Amino acid sequence: MSSKLEQLQALLAPVVEALGYQCWGVEFISQGRHSLLRVYIDHADGILIDDCEKVSRQISAVLDVEDPVSGEYTLEVSSPGMDRPLFTLEQFAAHAGEQVKIRLRSPYEGRRNFQGVLRGVEEQDVIVQVEDHEYLLPIESIDKANIIPRFD
Repeated sequence: MSSKLEQLQALLAPVVEALGYQCWGVEFISQGRHSLLRVYIDHADGILIDDCEKVSRQISAVLDVEDPVSGEYTLEVSSPGMDRPLFTLEQFAAHAGEQVKIRLRSPYEGRRNFQGVLRGVEEQDVIVQVEDHEYLLPIESIDKANIIPRFD
């Protein structure tokens, strides 16, 4: 995780949790002069638009005071949704058995994209089975990981 992401996570997670929600994860996408800060929140009862608004107002106030992001940016507060992104080893472990799509920052064994069954974690690696082969992917090399929703 980049130091900017770690800084934002450390700043925003306590604000989200103080409001009674779980801070599922933070994404910061730098797009030239205008960036995107996305904060995912979760709750056992689910997330409604009112929840996102409430958290957004609190986070905005903290960001205005602390000013951790230089330049213009858009703040989005969202539920992780059915295709929830995975950020931590704990989240990967909790969703073992699910179908996942993982993109790496740089190629591993000649590929950056993996889609298969999440088998769990081992130390700092995420285990994903693609067809008949298991890959151990270091968590720090994962750029993006999402659960593939099932519609049974």
